[in-house]
This record gives sequence, C-alpha cells and structure tokens, in this order.
Amino acid sequence: MVFNAPITGIENEIEFVEYLNGKKGTEVHPVFQQMLEKLFPDFTNKDYIKAWKNKNPQKTDIFIQIKTEKKRISIKKGIKNSVHVEPISEFIHFLIKNHVKKEIIEEYLKYHYADGTTNGKGKKRLSVAEYKINHEKEIEMINNSFNNQNLLEKAAERFVLMGRNDTHMVDAIIYGVVKDFMWITKEEIKTIIIRQNNITSSAVHFGPLFIQPLTRCLNYNPTYEYGRYCIQLKWYNLADDIIKVMMER
Repeated sequence: MVFNAPITGIENEIEFVEYLNGKKGTEVHPVFQQMLEKLFPDFTNKDYIKAWKNKNPQKTDIFIQIKTEKKRISIKKGIKNSVHVEPISEFIHFLIKNHVKKEIIEEYLKYHYADGTTNGKGKKRLSVAEYKINHEKEIEMINNSFNNQNLLEKAAERFVLMGRNDTHMVDAIIYGVVKDFMWITKEEIKTIIIRQNNITSSAVHFGPLFIQPLTRCLNYNPTYEYGRYCIQLKWYNLADDIIKVMMER
C-alpha cells in the first residue's frame, strides 16, 4: 500500500530518526529537503540534522533540530487514521470550556451512548446506523454547533496538534514511511480543517475529523465496556487532504 509498510508505528518513527539523524541536508531525499526548508527558514543543505524519538506519549513523535532550532513532528501511516482518543469526560470539559451550549452537549451524549441516556446507563443500545434513522435533526444541530470557525481551530489544536498531554503543538505531520511520504505544516492543518466546516454528513464531525465512541460495545462484553466512555476522532481523508495542500503550495 502507498505510504505504508509492514512495520509498527513506533518502528516507523525510529526509521525516520535513523534516516535523518547526523546527516547533512545534501544527504537526504529532496522531499525531506523541501520540508526542512519550510520548517527552518535558515536551513541550508550544508547544515547537519539532529533527530530523536519523543519518549513521552504525546502528539509529537519525533524531534528535528537544526542548529539551535527544534521542531516537533507527528508521524502517521496506514489507512485507519485515528488521530485522537480521550475519556468522554475530558471531551465534555473541552466543549464546556469552549462555550458549547448545554443542550448541544446533551444531544452529543445521547448520540455517543445511543441508549436513551446521557450517562451510558440505558438498557438498550443502538448501533450508530440505527440511531441515525430517527435523529437526523439532532445530529445536524450538533454539527452546526461544532463546525464554527473558532471551535474548529480549537479542535485542530486539541485533537491533532497538541492533545491532552502537552503544552506545545506539533509543527508538522508526516504521513507515510521513509521511502514514501508526504507532509503538512501546522498552519496548513488548521486551514484545511477550518475550511471543511460545511461537510454534509450524517455522522458527527469537526470539519474532516469524525468523532465516535471508541466502541459502542453492542454485545455488552465487559472487557470492552470501558471503550464506551472514550471518544476517538478519525481523519479518514488525511492523505487526500495532504495531497490537495501540496498541489496548492
């Protein structure tokens, strides 16, 4: 598969570090050179590159440093494109902090649990397809609230660029593997998320970021019950969106 290889995400990150670390700009592939020129305005091909793996569970997977300037990079590959997971309690706090109305939050909780409650304690659980049949108007109301420019910018920062465990945003996303990858900057990520505010979808989303439970646990398996109390966001068209950005540069 393009932009992929039969290695784990961590192995992929290590391969990027090993490819970049200690090399001069002249020794790396032209796509790397283009990225470094964008991220480091004073970069020249004679400069040495330093790279290392981030040991903390953050959006930043690797660091790249040239001279005294350091940049944070997130690395993605494959087709699942899950960009964020967190407890639903923290997500609700994010919505409250950003002044989302109480009735919208309650409607999202009903969508999330799909069991007739806002706390997940209902007896009968519906699949997302079943829930959508009779709740199109409520889902549209949620999406109209979530897809305003200010909240989309905050969503981009929270779910893609910074996460829960850091106070710094990533400077770029690399999508792919060392031999086959694309990249997009922090500013481009915000722009592309904000401008997709009018996507027509029966699913709840922040621009191209689709939000759902980690699992709906329709079989009531206690092993996976915790997943009902977590949200995940997926950027299904990440590769396509990066390609569009590259064509516009």
